[in-house]
Amino acid sequence: MSAPERIPPRSVTPPPDADELLARGELTVRGRIREASNAALYCTVSHDGRDAACIYKPVAGERPLWDFPDGTLAQREVAAYEVSEATGWGLVPPTVLRDGPYGEGMCQLWVEAAPEAELLALVDGEEPEPGWKAIGFAEVGEGRTALLVHADDERLRRLAVLDAVLNNADRKGGHLLPTGEGRLYGIDHGVTFNVENKLRTLLWGWAGETLTREAVDVLEGLRKDLEEGGVLAARLQPLITGAEIDATRARVGALLASGKHPEPSGEWPAIPWPPV
Repeated sequence: MSAPERIPPRSVTPPPDADELLARGELTVRGRIREASNAALYCTVSHDGRDAACIYKPVAGERPLWDFPDGTLAQREVAAYEVSEATGWGLVPPTVLRDGPYGEGMCQLWVEAAPEAELLALVDGEEPEPGWKAIGFAEVGEGRTALLVHADDERLRRLAVLDAVLNNADRKGGHLLPTGEGRLYGIDHGVTFNVENKLRTLLWGWAGETLTREAVDVLEGLRKDLEEGGVLAARLQPLITGAEIDATRARVGALLASGKHPEPSGEWPAIPWPPV
């Protein structure tokens, strides 16, 4: 995702009060992200002498989907941020639900990706080089195929765990934002938290592998926070349904029970289209 050409992009390290700035600041629309399938507006937000760039996705601009209730994508984006924050990994940019120029919508801090960071690649051969994990083979034209790989990067591995918890149905390469400061963010979480298994991702490189000790500890914390009366459960209640919270709790329990990264089910396309 890129900002409209006339707007200078900003590389942002989230300030500690980013949520307040996004929630209370004055939104000014600067342009539209044309590549987005739903209305995504590039804005500035200003409050109490501070300002930042952000993305505003009004509910009114959401395209109906057959497998997600209408008008719920913005809430799912905010719910994904809440879960990310509960992990302590900070993998989703600060995100709030608020009123804006076109009604209620999701408002998320703009993060500029470092163009030189390489997380995905197409390579010749049947096995990835050290430092890379195989995703699968892709057609590259003229009857040729190449191996699609992603970096064997601990930040991506954490995101793979988060996506399994969120039941993310759309983890494309373009939704990965590595920054010049060494952080990694994932964006576009509108199609998450479905009660049915819809995990579609490019981050299958660890499928079937044992979860790290860190991931297990994080999942144990999430399980406690998702219990009825738990802090995270309370924060999710205004955003997704009770059945979806129950399903999230069940996914966390299943990951802990198996102790492994999930594998493609074979019942649903494993990789989103287009993948990037």
